[in-house]
Amino acid sequence: MKRLSSLAASAFLLAAPAFADAGGVNPTIFLAAIFVLACFIGYYVVWSVTPALHTPLMAVTNAISSVIIVGALVAAAAAGLTADNWIAKILGGVAVMLASVNIFGGFLVTQRMLAMYKKKGE
Repeated sequence: MKRLSSLAASAFLLAAPAFADAGGVNPTIFLAAIFVLACFIGYYVVWSVTPALHTPLMAVTNAISSVIIVGALVAAAAAGLTADNWIAKILGGVAVMLASVNIFGGFLVTQRMLAMYKKKGE
């Protein structure tokens, strides 16, 4: 965990000069830095999970992805039937597709992990 915090601190210090422009903090750079830090933290958290905890975490990930599908359907439908809101419809459809792939892959990985715990004769 100490390595993770030092990595996050060094990434922030490298990106710090980009935050200071004449008008204050540039929101795009700030959000991009948060995204990069979240990727580093997520990578180290996922790879430090023991195999025994992998299956419950995949179940939670599948549940979160199902909520994402519901939200994406609502976002796509909330735009109504007007032609002006085609971007929301396309992004909602893409979100549904990506979350569906995530759920399907999660179930396959969970099934494979559970098969590792079965005895050879079963």
